[in-house]
Amino acid sequence: MNRGGTLALVALLACCLGSSGIAHSQDILIRGAKVHTLTAKGTLERADVLVRGGRVVEVGSGLATAAGATVVEANGRPLTPGLFGGITGLGIVEIELESSTVDRSALVGDGASGPAFVPRPEFDVAPAFNPDSVSIGVNRIEGITFAMIAPNASGTLFAGQGAVARLDGSADPFVAASRTQFLDLGSSATAGVGYSRAAQFMLLEQAAREALPGKPLQAGDVRLLTPTGREVLARYLAGGRIAFAVDRAVDIRQVLDFAAKHGVRPVIIGGAQASQVAALLASSKVPVVLEPLLNLPGTFDQLGASMENASKLQRAGVPIMFSHFSSGTNTAHKVRQGAGVAVAHGLPWDAALAALTSTPADVFGLGAAAGRIMPGSPADLVLWSGDPLEVTTVAEQVWIGGRPQSMRSRQTELRDRYRPTGVAARPRSP
Repeated sequence: MNRGGTLALVALLACCLGSSGIAHSQDILIRGAKVHTLTAKGTLERADVLVRGGRVVEVGSGLATAAGATVVEANGRPLTPGLFGGITGLGIVEIELESSTVDRSALVGDGASGPAFVPRPEFDVAPAFNPDSVSIGVNRIEGITFAMIAPNASGTLFAGQGAVARLDGSADPFVAASRTQFLDLGSSATAGVGYSRAAQFMLLEQAAREALPGKPLQAGDVRLLTPTGREVLARYLAGGRIAFAVDRAVDIRQVLDFAAKHGVRPVIIGGAQASQVAALLASSKVPVVLEPLLNLPGTFDQLGASMENASKLQRAGVPIMFSHFSSGTNTAHKVRQGAGVAVAHGLPWDAALAALTSTPADVFGLGAAAGRIMPGSPADLVLWSGDPLEVTTVAEQVWIGGRPQSMRSRQTELRDRYRPTGVAARPRSP
């Protein structure tokens, strides 16, 4: 190849690397921000954050950077780590009411001739994930940079496997260490397992026995799980993470007994009555994913639901996180509003922000520096117009891996397309 061809090839490779987001050569200096570090340093006023190679390399005052770096003047505005979107269907649900765009469950049968849901611990939502989903962009511009992409546990025992995804549009967004098995042991699961909680725990124990090594198939055995399902469940019973969708205090106790017996790492999802067993959860170091806006029971399992649930659990020492279960995938970003409501009902502000950042990063194995702003942490950052837990605040810029994300979404495009321009304001109705 001649010299001209070599130079052209080098230029082409550089262009491809830059467009794919692989290269992070340019420094970013965010100057004069109110930095919520989520570390022992707490909140730093008028501090600088230097980003290089997709990670935070320095946090302090008067930081310098190389010529050509991007400098963002924060002017005292809050800077936080990117927010956790909760337990969601982002990337696997497009339109909730259009079944062809929903990939959250393994349906078998029609519900009449047999159960519509069957226990399939081997089911994995990851192959269906679409990083270009419209719902991801809608939530990302609200400061959501990572979320647990989970199967739908409603109506079955074992719903399947999920994992945390970084919402940067990459083709391989999942964090391997975050893989989690999902189960439903509440009232919504009873139709698929005999209308009895006793049946649920009976089948759960049966599935655990089936997955144990040294249990070969015998002639005439009726097995709950497929061979692949037994193999997958065995991995989770060997110290893996299992998330249990459960609300009643008595059911939470049963879950903790099962987890201790089989050596799994439990996470409670829902936990409407979790504050009633807060001391037990704290001593067992079991985290809870809460719906912070839940104030009235939607089911008999949720009797005693209260917006003070989060503050009671936090005071007891229970790790808490937030998720917005009630209105679907497209509004996962309402976790921020919910966190603010929890603050209004007694949860310390710093604890509410941790429930959206460092705590989910710790619980789901994203690494010791994730969900924080410190040297070595991923440069997943959000610059806000004001207090990030206030509903009137907006995310002004989001970075994931040090790359600025587009602050446009389908919703903003539709707004701008159809918003009237040059039309006089209509008079108010009398």
